[in-house]
Amino acid sequence: MDICGAVQSVISSTPCPPSRPVDFPYLKSFIGLHLHHCFSEVFPEFTVEQRDKLIADYRTTYLGRGHQQTSVYPGVAEGLAQLAGRKSTATTKGTPTTRAILEQFGLLRFFDGVQGTDGFPCKPDPDVILHALAGLGARPEDALMVGDAPADIQAAKAAGVKVCVTTYGYGNRQELAACNPDYWISDLRELL
Repeated sequence: MDICGAVQSVISSTPCPPSRPVDFPYLKSFIGLHLHHCFSEVFPEFTVEQRDKLIADYRTTYLGRGHQQTSVYPGVAEGLAQLAGRKSTATTKGTPTTRAILEQFGLLRFFDGVQGTDGFPCKPDPDVILHALAGLGARPEDALMVGDAPADIQAAKAAGVKVCVTTYGYGNRQELAACNPDYWISDLRELL
């Protein structure tokens, strides 16, 4: 909710009306992708500089919301606590934002690495996964990506990593199935 709420707040603060309605279901379809995708579709007439300004405004707005409408899915903390092996994030968010969110919700202690998309292509490109693997000293064939969006599946496959999709995230189940993930779970504890 905080992601979509922050995007809606930034869009409503622009002097130009958006080219289409920007309700939650529509904005939800962009989660997992870089904000350029969303702002390019909502404001196709904007320049790159104008979209970059919207992204900067979003980052300030998003952090300013204090994640008050964000919650941890049931079973995630328990699953992470019991799950063997080294763990890292591989997210479209920047590393500092990701670290702050994990810390706020008491999850940082479960991760050996925190990797966001910092100055390199975002998912569905594999870069963030490859950086996360390098940070762990791990090989793609020894890893499993857990995600909830088609971009997660596409990035994992491009990185040579098996992928497990959650049924409780933001992804559309039909779109996820079309990407042929290796595994499905409805609770993180199922990985145990």
